[in-house]
Amino acid sequence: MFISFEGIDGSGKSTQARMLAETLRDAGREVVLTREPGGSPGAEEIRRLVLEGDPDRWSAETEILLFTAARRDHLERVIEPALAAGKVVICDRFADSTRMYQGLSRGDLRAVVDQLHALMIGREPDLTVLIDIDPAVGLSRAKGRQGTEERFEDFGVGLQEKMRAGFLSLAEEFAPRFRVIDGAREADAIAADVLRAVQAELQS
Repeated sequence: MFISFEGIDGSGKSTQARMLAETLRDAGREVVLTREPGGSPGAEEIRRLVLEGDPDRWSAETEILLFTAARRDHLERVIEPALAAGKVVICDRFADSTRMYQGLSRGDLRAVVDQLHALMIGREPDLTVLIDIDPAVGLSRAKGRQGTEERFEDFGVGLQEKMRAGFLSLAEEFAPRFRVIDGAREADAIAADVLRAVQAELQS
């Protein structure tokens, strides 16, 4: 089973992806926990290119190509082999993030993202967990990490508000695979809801 976690910056999705992986491993399942951009050596190199530096370092069109290249490498080297071996793959972000951040952030490029996705990736997760949170809270959390990967956070709260609305719209567009979880609670409470959603799919 291929599970992705989505949400705006600072939503807590990375924490929830890690907690789910630990819970499923404790239950005896083989789990691969990975992330995007990144997840394979080549994709991690591209990650550094796109997440660090000046916000205007790349055009949205160039970013789409970079993210798609990283995703293709990740898919070939990590995701597809793990799924073929019967493992559960949990990915912190996948194509929905590109639909949002590059498809909406600086113009209407969603059609370009979808065309490239169909051409080079060709698959969606079996289940997508969207951790929904207030953009101001998320941005405050994200900036509080004091990391180097803050290129998208540096666009400000306006982008995060646009992304939240976009993710909720995606959840309606791809309703069969999306589960929207309220992220404005304690991590354990969120994790319990996530686990229920995942177990329902694993048993179906």
